[in-house]
Amino acid sequence: MQTHITTTPFGRRPMTLGLMASQVAAKSMPDGAAVEKWKVFRSIREARDLLGATDRSLAILNALLSFHPDNELCSDGTLIVWPSNEQLMARANGMPPTTLRRHLAVLVDCGLIVRRDSPNGKRFARKGRGGEVEQAYGFDLSPIVARAEEFEQLAEAVQAEKKAFKIAKERLTLLRRDIVKMIDAGIEERVPGNWGRVQQIYQEIVGRLPRTAPRQVIEMLCEELHELWTEVHDILESFTKTQNLDANESHFGRHIQNSNPDSNFESEHCSRKKEAGGTDEKNDNLRSLPKRELPLGIVLDACPDIVDMAQGGGIRHWRDFLAATEVARPMLRVSPSAWREACEAMGEVQAGITLAAILQRADQIKSAGGYLRSLTDKAREGQFSTWPMVMALLRAKLDADKKAARALAETSDAGGSRKEGFEVSDAPREPMRRCET
Repeated sequence: MQTHITTTPFGRRPMTLGLMASQVAAKSMPDGAAVEKWKVFRSIREARDLLGATDRSLAILNALLSFHPDNELCSDGTLIVWPSNEQLMARANGMPPTTLRRHLAVLVDCGLIVRRDSPNGKRFARKGRGGEVEQAYGFDLSPIVARAEEFEQLAEAVQAEKKAFKIAKERLTLLRRDIVKMIDAGIEERVPGNWGRVQQIYQEIVGRLPRTAPRQVIEMLCEELHELWTEVHDILESFTKTQNLDANESHFGRHIQNSNPDSNFESEHCSRKKEAGGTDEKNDNLRSLPKRELPLGIVLDACPDIVDMAQGGGIRHWRDFLAATEVARPMLRVSPSAWREACEAMGEVQAGITLAAILQRADQIKSAGGYLRSLTDKAREGQFSTWPMVMALLRAKLDADKKAARALAETSDAGGSRKEGFEVSDAPREPMRRCET
């Protein structure tokens, strides 16, 4: 004969509405319900964060399930297990008693088990003459059967979230890699564009990425990075198409010119040269300059002030140089429109070299923006090159070193400390020699 089924915990543990809700859920099992206990346990383990369970509490739940003799939990059978604390601690790999009690309470609060305490708090079972359990006091596993479908749905939701998070992180990694490499390609290939601004936008977006970011934050940053990726990709794609069209037109033009030996191009050029006078002579001087680009080391030798604008105080690549020009531009009060026009007419690298040269002679130039616009107009007409500017700065640096050397020699001679002449080192001439070779 079965006695009263207890609904309240033993001792000083209070009765709460949460415990009552767990007991109501345990009673809601349909008749004949049966689940595989280890399959449900895997679902609970997968959804433990949503349920509020911990790793230690799941270790105890695993031990409790091991005390049930069958592989299935059936609503028609006995779902109460009554192991002692010593037995539970042994199957929980030697968990301390205080830890055991704390995490048993966690299982009860999560609604995974229900306490069925005896009058004296002991766990035991009373059996009849046939060996069947008539009354048991311990932990009721009915909520596991009643909520098995809920646990499975929670586990599927957790797996879907993990998959979405993994996809978001992969997308973030691919976008970051693409943008960085496309920016480097644009700078190295000298594609017209404000690459310094693009780098600043990229750094600003990536700088808002926390160390441990949730999926929603990663997806939001991915959308911003995708917009930047689209902008950079369109710039490179448009430039590539333009280069292909220019190459086709150049090949077609050479074919027509070579097929017409009686062309009067040379005589027309001579007449224009006579009419233009000094303008054609200046263009000839520009065309006689070296065709290769200025090396970064020579530019930094001629314009050392731009190094102070670089982050970290050093410039190792053209992208560092362009980032430094973005800092120098507002200091020189060059408007964004003037800078954009210069980049379109000269290319971003050449415009950056021009701005660095202007910064080097900022004390001699009243309006840096106006001077840059003037050079931009000349660049559109093919009458401007950065080579003369850089060479002039190198010569000025060499002359300054000579004057300093003479002044030092004269001071030494006047003091009687040195009678010999002072010879200027050829080190300042080295950048100019590299340019002329």
